[in-house]
Amino acid sequence: MVIKKMKVILLLGLWFLTLPVSTAFGAESDPFYDKVMNSGELVVGLSAGYAPYEFHATVNGKDTIVGFDIAIAEKVAKDMGVKLRIVELNFDALLGALKTGKIDVIISGMSPTPERLKEVNFSRSYMEVEQKVLIRKKDRDKYQSVNDFNQIKVGVQKQSTQEALADKELSGSQLVSLAKGADVVLNLQNKKVDAAVLESVVAEAYASQDSQLLVSDIAFADGQKETAIAIPKDAPVLEGKINDSIDTIIAEKLLPGYQKEANQLMFQKESFFKKYYSYFLKGTVTTILLALFGVLVGSIMGSFLAVMKRAKTIIPRGIASVYIEFVRGTPLLAQIFLVYFGSTVFGLELNAFTAGCVALALNSGAYVAEIIRAGLNSVDKGQTEAARSLGMDSKQTLRFILFPQAIKNILPALGNEFVTIIKESSVVSVIGVSELMFQAGVVQGASFKPFLPILCISLIYFVLTFTLSRLVGLLEKKLALSD
Repeated sequence: MVIKKMKVILLLGLWFLTLPVSTAFGAESDPFYDKVMNSGELVVGLSAGYAPYEFHATVNGKDTIVGFDIAIAEKVAKDMGVKLRIVELNFDALLGALKTGKIDVIISGMSPTPERLKEVNFSRSYMEVEQKVLIRKKDRDKYQSVNDFNQIKVGVQKQSTQEALADKELSGSQLVSLAKGADVVLNLQNKKVDAAVLESVVAEAYASQDSQLLVSDIAFADGQKETAIAIPKDAPVLEGKINDSIDTIIAEKLLPGYQKEANQLMFQKESFFKKYYSYFLKGTVTTILLALFGVLVGSIMGSFLAVMKRAKTIIPRGIASVYIEFVRGTPLLAQIFLVYFGSTVFGLELNAFTAGCVALALNSGAYVAEIIRAGLNSVDKGQTEAARSLGMDSKQTLRFILFPQAIKNILPALGNEFVTIIKESSVVSVIGVSELMFQAGVVQGASFKPFLPILCISLIYFVLTFTLSRLVGLLEKKLALSD
C-alpha cells in the first residue's frame, strides 16, 4: 500500500515538473509584457475627446493630451520603468487596435461588459461612475423617470456602456448612436435628440458650460459602472503589473488629485480662438499633405492602371479592371481600416498618418485611372495614325502624343478629384490622423462647444476647395490660350 502511494506521488511529481514554469509557479512572462519591455514604451490607446477623462489642452504653449486617465497611464508606465506613448483613435476603433497589436492597452474610460470580455481582459477597476441623463432645462418636468422615453430620441456614444444601458433601461426609446460624446451633446443642443446618456462627470461638465442643459435626477437600476484598463487576452504578467499600479493609486488615494488637476486644465481662462487656433492650423496642414500625397501618388498609379486597362493582353487588363472595380465598389472608410489594421497581417507597422496617405492614394488611383483612360480615348485616332506614320512606336506615341493632349482634356476632372480628396480626407480621422475633422473633435471635447469648431473647419474647407477650383480654372484658361 505504501509503495502504491509512493508511485502515485512520484507520477504526480513528474507530471508537475513537465508543466511550463508559468503554469507551475505562476506566470513570469508573456509576449505582450515582453513587447513593452523590449520596446521600452507602453503604447496606450484612447479617444481624447472625453473630458475630464482625456482631452487636449495647451500646456506651456504646447498641445498636450491631458486628463486623469493620462495621469493613470503615466503612473502605470512609470511603475513599469518604460516611456508612455499615446495613440489617439475613435472610441469604436480602440478594441480593433488592441486586438491587432497597434496598441498595448486601452485607458479611455472603458467599462468591462460581457461583449468586451469575450475579446479582451480588464484590469481591476480604478473608478466607479454613475450614468446620467443630460436634457434641456425646459424639459425637466417632461423627463423624470426611465419610463418617460417612449419614442423619444436619445443620443449615446457608439459601442459605449451608455449605449447598452439606454437600450436596456430607457424602454421604447429611439437610440441615436454617434462616434463621439461631443457629437451627442451637439445633437442635444440642436434638438436632433431630446436626451443624452453620459457619465456623470462628463454630463456635469457640459451642463456647467451651457446654461440651457441640465443633468436630470433620473436614476438607472444598473447605472453604476466600473472603469478599468483593457488588456489583451493571455497577458497575465502585463495585467499583474497594471493591477499593482492601480492598487497603489487606490491605496495612496491619488485619483482625487488627478481629477482636480484635470478640472483645472478643462476651464483655462482664454478666448476660444487664441486657445485653439493652433489646432485648426495643424489640421489644415495635415489635410493639405494628405490630399497632395493622395492625388500625386494616385495620379501615378492611375496612369499605370489606365495604360494596363488599354493593354491588348488579358492579364494586365484584367488586373487593372478588378482593382478599379473593387476600389470604386467599396467605401473609403473600409479601405482605410483594411490598410491600417490589415497591414499588421503582413508584418507592416504603419502609423495612422502613413496608413491614411496610402489608403487615399490607393482610392484616388482607381478614380484617376478612369479619368485618364477617358482622356486618352478622347484624343482623335488620327493622332495615333500620324505618330505611327512618323515612325513612333506605341510607347512613344503614348508618351509624346496622346498623354499631353489627354491631360489638357482631363484637367477639370483631375482638379475635381483633388477637391474631392481634400474633403474625403476627413474620413481618416477614424484612425487618429490629426486632420481638420479630427482636430474639430479634439476642440469639441476640450472646449465643450460642439458647434463652433465644426463651423470653423467648414470655412477652412471652403477656402481650400474654392482656392483650388480657381487655380484649376486659371490653368485651364492658360492652356486654352496656348491652343
